[in-house]
Order: sequence, then C-alpha cells, then structure tokens
Amino acid sequence: MNDVFLDEVIRPDPAEEGGSRRRVGREDRERKRRQRRRRSIIAVLIALLVLGGAVYAAFQFVGPLLSSVADRETPVEDFPGPGTGSVEVTIEAGASGGQMGATLEEAGVVASATAFSRAFAANPDAAGIQPGTYRLMLEMRAQDAVAALLEGGNRVQTRVTIPEGLRADQILERLSSVTAVPVADFQAAMQDTAATGLPAEAGGNYEGWLFPATYTFEPGTTPTEMIAQMVGQTIARLDERGVPAEQREVVLTKASLVEREARSAEDRRKVAQAIENRLAIDMKLDIDAAVAYGLGKSGTELTRDDTANSDTPYNLYRYTGLPPTPIASPSLQSIDAVLDPEPGPWLFWVTVNLETGETRFAETFAEHNQNVQLLREWEAQNG
Repeated sequence: MNDVFLDEVIRPDPAEEGGSRRRVGREDRERKRRQRRRRSIIAVLIALLVLGGAVYAAFQFVGPLLSSVADRETPVEDFPGPGTGSVEVTIEAGASGGQMGATLEEAGVVASATAFSRAFAANPDAAGIQPGTYRLMLEMRAQDAVAALLEGGNRVQTRVTIPEGLRADQILERLSSVTAVPVADFQAAMQDTAATGLPAEAGGNYEGWLFPATYTFEPGTTPTEMIAQMVGQTIARLDERGVPAEQREVVLTKASLVEREARSAEDRRKVAQAIENRLAIDMKLDIDAAVAYGLGKSGTELTRDDTANSDTPYNLYRYTGLPPTPIASPSLQSIDAVLDPEPGPWLFWVTVNLETGETRFAETFAEHNQNVQLLREWEAQNG
C-alpha cells in the first residue's frame, strides 16, 4: 500500500467537512437562542414578582382607606324611630360599641349593629355607657339608642334602703318587700355562710352584720349575692378603721347598743363611754333595748316585769357584761363612737324628751334620778 492510497483513506472529503461545520454552527446558534430565551423568561418572572409585591403592598395600605370611605358612603339600615313597645337589654361590662350594637340588633332595638357603631362613634359621651340592664324601645334610631343608654332613667335596677338600727329579721322583711324575693329564700341563702362571706367570728349569726345603707341590685341578683354585699360592706367599714378580726363582733355589739340608746353624734360618743365605764367596774348595763331584743318585742312593748323577771342572756338588768350578739345593725356613726368615745365619768343616761331625743348623762345615781324625773314630767305632759 502506498502513501497515495493512505492519503485517500485518511483525508476527509471536502464536502463532508463543510457540512459538519455548518451543523456545528447551527447547533451553537440554537443553544445560544435557548439560553437567551431562558434568561428572558427568568427576567419576566422576576419583574412579575416585583410588580406583584408592589401591588400587594399598595393594596394593604390603600385598601383600608378605600374600605373606610366606602363604608362612610354606603347607606346603613336604620329604623326611622322613635320606636315602640319595650324590651330589657343587658350591656355587659367592658363591651365595645360593636358588641353593644350586636346585642341591641339581636334584641330588635336597632336595625343593625353597624348603624349603632356609627352612632356610638359619633357621640363623644358614648364611652360613659355603664354596664347593666336597660329598658329600651324596639325599633329605635341608632343615635336615640345611644342616648337612651346614657340616660340613667332607663337603667333597670332595684334600690333598697336599709335604715340603721333594724334587726336582721326586719332587714329581711324589707328586702323581700322591695325585691319580691320571699324571706324564706333569703333565710335559705344565709345557711351558706361561706357563700355570703359571713366571717367566723360572727358565729353563724348575721345580727349586726347586715350593714345599713342604700343598695342597688341589678336584675337577676340572687339572695346570696344581696346578703353578701351587705356583709361585705360591714367588713369593709371595720377594716377601714383597723378593727382586728377578733374584735369585730365586740365592736358591732357595743355599737348596736349605742345605736338603740342614742340619736345625735355627740350622744353616741357619750353613751359609748358610759358603757365602757360600766363594763370597767362590772356594773350591769341595764339597757331596755337588749331586753326587748331577747324577748322579740319592740321597746314600746317592754314592761317592768320583763326587765325584772325575763331570763334571757339579753336581759342586761340581770346579767353583767355585753349581750351574746349585737341587737341590731349599727350605723357608721355608732361604730365610730365605740372606737372613739368621748372621755367622761358618766355611768347613767336617760332620754328626757322622746320627741327630740334629748338625753341627760349623770355620774351619780342621785343625779340620774333627777333626770328620770324630767322624763316622767315630759310623759305626763305628752300623754
């Protein structure tokens, strides 16, 4: 084999070589086009993401403003008023304007919670609406409903005034007469001293622990809750004055005696001192009101035979010292008199004018008899 033959075998054909170069060029150009296309698609995707983020951010900022404007411009259903009939609605403590509106809409007072919310926001006093039960008309204008909730006269409450000096049974009768809750229900509630808050030092006896005051009860207040409020008031007043728990019953007992024996603030402090003076020398207190309490009588029904012969621990003509419990619910004035009596040597006192309550004090029995004579003269003149 010669070199010429080898050249023919090994050397490529010129035509084939040109075709190969053209194929390579086409493939290279196609590859570059694909690369450019991919880069373009990625660029478009990135641009869309950036644009989408910008649009979302703008919507988050502008959307609420547009919504607020739309809400203000969109008419809201509202009753024309003034309303008809009535319904009781309870506004819960801490309720927002929207929550109040939802409650009123459900009760038929306003046409929509939105209408009430707008009226609430438009009234600068609306934040002063108090929790409680209200008697409102049905189908009211929202702004009228807001005004009605601000008006105290629409509040449904039961007010009970407990005067000073009443016994526990008299207080229950008064509570029952005003609230229409049977006395038996109050008595049943008082069996659970833990629920009513009666402290251990009371020994289970509510006498003296039902504080005299004016109470406001919301609809649905239970007998237990009413009694608990009254007991709580007594404890709060004693705590404010720094009375130790172990002295509470003694203070209330002395104060109840002062309450039934004196009228004016000055006389209360003197009676309190006279009681202390008698106790200090083991002298019987001789207090008619205590004897009457022990017998379940009023003071006007008491007789000399009662004071001389009745054998109850409340007969302070027979027994020395304090009665076993208070004999009434004392006022704050009487409690303060016991805690801060007026210094003096008095051992005796007597009311010489039953109309004005004028009371005379004496250190000796002879002087006391002269004061008693003044009482007898007043009785003779006034039948």
